[in-house]
Amino acid sequence: MDNNDILIRLRYALDLKNTEMIEIFKLGGIEVTKDEVLKILTKTKDHDDEDENLADDEENMKCTNSMLDAFLNGFITYKRGKQETKPGQANPPQPSSNKSPNMNNLLLKKVKIALQLTSEEMLDIFEDGGIIVSKGELGALLRKEGHKNYKECGDNFSRKFLRGLTVRYRG
Repeated sequence: MDNNDILIRLRYALDLKNTEMIEIFKLGGIEVTKDEVLKILTKTKDHDDEDENLADDEENMKCTNSMLDAFLNGFITYKRGKQETKPGQANPPQPSSNKSPNMNNLLLKKVKIALQLTSEEMLDIFEDGGIIVSKGELGALLRKEGHKNYKECGDNFSRKFLRGLTVRYRG
């Protein structure tokens, strides 16, 4: 699942409007126009004809890891409000320093924070999406990369999570 697909599914699941998408990107530190949002949210089509592929490239805009990361950070701010830093407290969410983080793990962590989900609610969302995840597996998915019990989140897990969000928030 690529980053564009993640954004498309997340937008649908949470019923976000184009103006909200623009605002969320802005809160994450990236300025995008309505046209750019529409290009990001356009599904790519598989064609054999090269001329049609060229047309698709003009209609689509690739969502990079840094763009998705900025969107997820902006989503946290959008849902929870601007965090005021207190003396001795860590700074608010910054773009991931990893060169190529697993965006599926990042998606789970940041959506959990933004929607203020408990682990039990996350497990219910996975179940709504059609997959049973144990508490141990969920903990491993939410761990920091490099931890001995860290587990990489595959596309199937993130797809089922987004499907569960859709069931929960759209009925």
